[in-house]
Amino acid sequence: MKLLLTSGGITNPSIHSALVDLLGKPVAECHALCIPTAQWGHPNCGPASVRRFIAAGTGFQYLSGLGWASLGVLELTALPTIGADRWVPWVQEADVLLVDGGDATYLYHWM
Repeated sequence: MKLLLTSGGITNPSIHSALVDLLGKPVAECHALCIPTAQWGHPNCGPASVRRFIAAGTGFQYLSGLGWASLGVLELTALPTIGADRWVPWVQEADVLLVDGGDATYLYHWM
């Protein structure tokens, strides 16, 4: 597993270059999954901020709006209700998991 931790996403050329180096191919050829779970545990987050994250809205264009080949959503709180045979392939097929800020302990609970 490779990890690129940023504050605010891919906001400058050097961070973008580091991301491409980790991915091993251009962003436009990569499949991403957005994981909004941490937002649900934070009092300042909710449906509107989750939508902005997924739709590359204001404040999120540097994460989900980078021009991915495909962009999906994986909500960790739903995983206990569906079989691993459904969601594990989604994770295996993804080139990158985009995890937004929020409450890290809440996210950890669901990991």
